[in-house]
Formats: sequence, C-alpha cells, structure tokens
Amino acid sequence: MEGGIGGSLTRGTIQAGRGPVGRERDGVAMADHQEATVTLPSDPVSVSAARRFVARVVADWGLAEDGDTADTLRLIVSELATNAVQHTFGQSPTFTVDLRLDRDVEFYLGVTDSHPRWPQRLPAAVRQDNGRGMVIIRALAKEHGGRLGVSPTPDGGKTVSIALPWPVPARA
Repeated sequence: MEGGIGGSLTRGTIQAGRGPVGRERDGVAMADHQEATVTLPSDPVSVSAARRFVARVVADWGLAEDGDTADTLRLIVSELATNAVQHTFGQSPTFTVDLRLDRDVEFYLGVTDSHPRWPQRLPAAVRQDNGRGMVIIRALAKEHGGRLGVSPTPDGGKTVSIALPWPVPARA
C-alpha cells in the first residue's frame, strides 16, 4: 500500500505480512511469524510517522498501548529514526522500519538506511547535548531483557536493531 501516513507524509510504503499459520488462540488461527515494514523519506517528519507505525502495529499484535514496553518501543524507534535522518547526511534518501514477532516470543525492531557510517559510541567524558541515543537504546533494550545490534546491508548501509522478549503471553 502506498500513500501518506497519518496525513503527515506525501509518500511512504507500508507492507504487512503474516507467515504460515502455526496454532490457534481463542479458536482463531495465529501465525508463528508476523512482520510489518514501512519505508519513509529521510525527513524529520518521518520520525513521528515511524513512531505511529510501530505503535499501531504492536497494538495490533496485542501489546497494551499505555504500557511501559509500548512507551519503550516508541522511544527506541524515535531514536533510531532520528539517527537515520540526522546522521546520514542526505546520503540515504529513505529509511526502513522492520518489525517482526516470532512465535509470540521475540520481538525485533530494525531501522535500515543506506549510509555506510555506523553509529559511534562516545566516550563518557565527552560532554555535548546530543549523541546519547545509542546509549539510551542499549540501556532500554537491556532493561527489557533484550539486546542491541548493528549489521551491514548488501547495499553498503546498515541496520540498527533491537530484539526483546515479547511481553504479551500467548494464550493456549
């Protein structure tokens, strides 16, 4: 599906898919693997669009919108999307947010851009007003029992991602 997201963007691509059906929940067939993706322009307005996308998808997947984990995921995607917009120096025209839920056990959130520069860890002694996003993301992921990762993409860019245990229990 193509079009604006929340009326604030003129162009974005959203794809949502479900993997093979693996079990039932309350008599309804459930997928073992769910995923959703949005590709947005590298523009500051896209940060809030990415945040709304993540909030909508995780709510659809059963996460309480007003809970601590939902707040954490919105903060993490805001930080990652902001990095994709600010630190690619116009060399990545878009960024992609990928969400995956595997067997209602592990949640994955990745933000991919085509810029080759990887996030830099600042020494603790460096004092500046910005540059702490990755420290915040790592701490939040750890606090929720997860991990932060960075991996290269085939086109020379990178994906910065978090993986967390999914806090919504699967019902038999």
